[in-house]
Amino acid sequence: WDNADFSRGVGTTFYQEFHTLNTAKPPFVRDVEAKIRRYLRSSYSAAWTLKITWEKAPAYAARTDTWRTNTYQAILTTDGFRSYVLMLFQEGGMQWDYTRLPATNALIGYT
Repeated sequence: WDNADFSRGVGTTFYQEFHTLNTAKPPFVRDVEAKIRRYLRSSYSAAWTLKITWEKAPAYAARTDTWRTNTYQAILTTDGFRSYVLMLFQEGGMQWDYTRLPATNALIGYT
């Protein structure tokens, strides 16, 4: 996610923090908990969650291509003992033209 380039005024990044220890949980946090329970087959109750969204982010260097953008999210969550990250990408996957990126070993996800 380090190849996004917002220097041309295209795209934005924003975040939303949820403190849910001993409080009512919004539907978004309940959905995150359900995904973790389903994927990991374990009990999980979030105490804190952070949703970061990169919306319509152009690839570095934006001076060459600002019309192929990506929207993606990272959701960090913890119950105070275990922590998880969910990485979500727009439907259709990577929209950047990876052949025009400075690095030729572009990855989607993590390694």
